[in-house]
Amino acid sequence: MLSPSLRNLLLSGLSISVVGACAVSAPETAPVIVETPPVVAEEAAPVAAETAPSEMPAALAFSAEQISALETKMGDYVRDGRLYGIHTRLAQRGETLSDYYAGLRGLESGAPIEDDTIYRIYSMSKPITGVAMMMLWEEGKFQLDDPVTKFVPEFEALKVLAGMNEDGTPILVDMERPPTMAELMSHTSGLAYGLFGDDPANAAFRDQKVLESPDLQTFIDRTASIPLLFQPGENWFYSVGMDVQGHIIEKLSGQSFGEFLQTRLFAPLGMNDTGFYVPDADYDRFSEVYGFDPETGALVPVPFPSVQFRRETIGFESGGGGLVSTMDDYSRFAQMLVNQGELDGVRILKPETIDVITTDYLPDGAFMSYGGGGLEGVGMGLTFGTIEDQVAAQTSTPDGTYFWGGAASTWFWIDPANELYFIGMVQIFDNNNPRGPLELRETSVAAIYGEVETQSGE
Repeated sequence: MLSPSLRNLLLSGLSISVVGACAVSAPETAPVIVETPPVVAEEAAPVAAETAPSEMPAALAFSAEQISALETKMGDYVRDGRLYGIHTRLAQRGETLSDYYAGLRGLESGAPIEDDTIYRIYSMSKPITGVAMMMLWEEGKFQLDDPVTKFVPEFEALKVLAGMNEDGTPILVDMERPPTMAELMSHTSGLAYGLFGDDPANAAFRDQKVLESPDLQTFIDRTASIPLLFQPGENWFYSVGMDVQGHIIEKLSGQSFGEFLQTRLFAPLGMNDTGFYVPDADYDRFSEVYGFDPETGALVPVPFPSVQFRRETIGFESGGGGLVSTMDDYSRFAQMLVNQGELDGVRILKPETIDVITTDYLPDGAFMSYGGGGLEGVGMGLTFGTIEDQVAAQTSTPDGTYFWGGAASTWFWIDPANELYFIGMVQIFDNNNPRGPLELRETSVAAIYGEVETQSGE
């Protein structure tokens, strides 16, 4: 399992942010109090028969009993009333070993989760944006050490926070240099996000409603008026860098961001249901999304327009958190990564580019962190987190595994050593959960690899 700090980084803060940032006009909504959500018939692909040891020494081999135990753990979340619906998938070497779903895609509709259910993937959009950027990198459209200002001249006048005056006003200094493209893609540019933090930069993101911008150019203009948190390349902070990349993709490709993704990535991979909004004709397949009332702990529908993902509720096409997808679609994306950039004869990236994406770009002495100390053993690639030292990271996933998650508790990882991926789709903002964090990633990792041993006293 991943350490609690990493879980908080990927889920808790993001859940707060998505609900909080989207509070445009919240109609009153009656709580849907769920002791035990209604359970519909569970569906699962036939489990694989017990497998002979792999020819590749590093690879895991799964028995039918292991697959059954994994699916039982996932189904327990619905049976115990902690989730109303879940869909998970484990695949190794191109073979689906477990395709498990149970429960409902909505408490109000009562409709069951099905193969074609559409989910908000939020920050699991970021790896897709990163892959799109690296397609242009392979074409020579930019270099990783290029200054971002080469493509976003609006950032040339950015200032940097250097403390606070006694009167509470920020001390601002000039950039020593602009952030590079690699820094933009690894959250080390100094840009803020507005999701958390009481500093002037994050506060300005909220005050100026940057994440509610009506288009990408407005987003860039508002971002350009807000200082960096630190000098580029000095530290790590979860940022709007992936949304800035969407703007850069438009400039480099001559297409809108959505058009580029559709023509260059989604259509070639057969990701037919992935996009920035749900078409009206498909809306009955769209999962409802819930959060926990901070006062009562009741599970309640999230009422904000931005969670509806209708064409009219979408402002700019957000590479940081704006996509919806299905299990089948995201599985095709994940399998392409497992295959080192290729799927069904379609090559998206070269194998050596996948190696570049999954290289740790954290500056010396910097750590990924959220609400506390740095995360030992965890690195930051180009829009993916990476496991650099599984012992230090307190995870049983192997070194070289890369991963990310989404605000509504979706999660996935790619394990190159064992040629596998795992994806989990649910639709709950886990913040304020009266029963504690869901720990979906931890539970699935433990079921697949075994429990991680922790040092005494931890």
